[in-house]
Amino acid sequence: MRPTRLPESDPSTAYDIWAGQYDNQPDNLMLALDERLCSLLLDTTPITGSVIADVGCGTGRHWAKLYEKKPARLLGFDVSQGMLDILKAKYPQADTRLLKDSALPGLGTATCDLVISTLTIAHIPDPEAALTEWNRVLKPGGQILLTDYHPDALAKGGQRTFRDKGRTIAVRNHIHSISAIKQIAEKLGLEVLRTVEQRIDASMRPWYEKQNAIPLFQRYLGVPIIYGLQLKRSNVAD
Repeated sequence: MRPTRLPESDPSTAYDIWAGQYDNQPDNLMLALDERLCSLLLDTTPITGSVIADVGCGTGRHWAKLYEKKPARLLGFDVSQGMLDILKAKYPQADTRLLKDSALPGLGTATCDLVISTLTIAHIPDPEAALTEWNRVLKPGGQILLTDYHPDALAKGGQRTFRDKGRTIAVRNHIHSISAIKQIAEKLGLEVLRTVEQRIDASMRPWYEKQNAIPLFQRYLGVPIIYGLQLKRSNVAD
């Protein structure tokens, strides 16, 4: 029997509430897996001297390692002003923009070397509009790195949740299959360089034990929980 689903809140509202505690989640498995996966993808991507757009930047979880590699410019985009406020408190020099739709204000056509978007695309109702805009700002040869909650886990009833003042809040997700994302990418002329998936396995049991959630671990054992894609725009200008 599928567990009862919680009603889901709009991402901008939910992340405004979550912002104050977002960086203090040592037992959040998804954040730990995303850190591992994003680092893996970034290790093979040129950063130094690049113009980078971080879409769904949140509190800037990946910004320390990005700044270490000295990009020419780093812009953060998010639907939550609360998350952007935390990012600005950590990095006062940060160039941030509040997102209202798919548009990336402040970036002209073919001006960006790298778009990264971590744990975000399932919150976006229209991934084709988002990817079209990301592709617009990319220079020829530019790349997109994205990670997110795996659609198989969402389809099995998984939700993105957090606790606040004794209540559990779920953030609205949309199920976009990986094949659908790849089809959009290929339609836009983006080459799929790499696909990475991580399943729930025995090594993750301690994370669930800390949350007193062993039944949930048993339910999702073997199910893909997170994925990453590395996409590249053609080297030839349109």
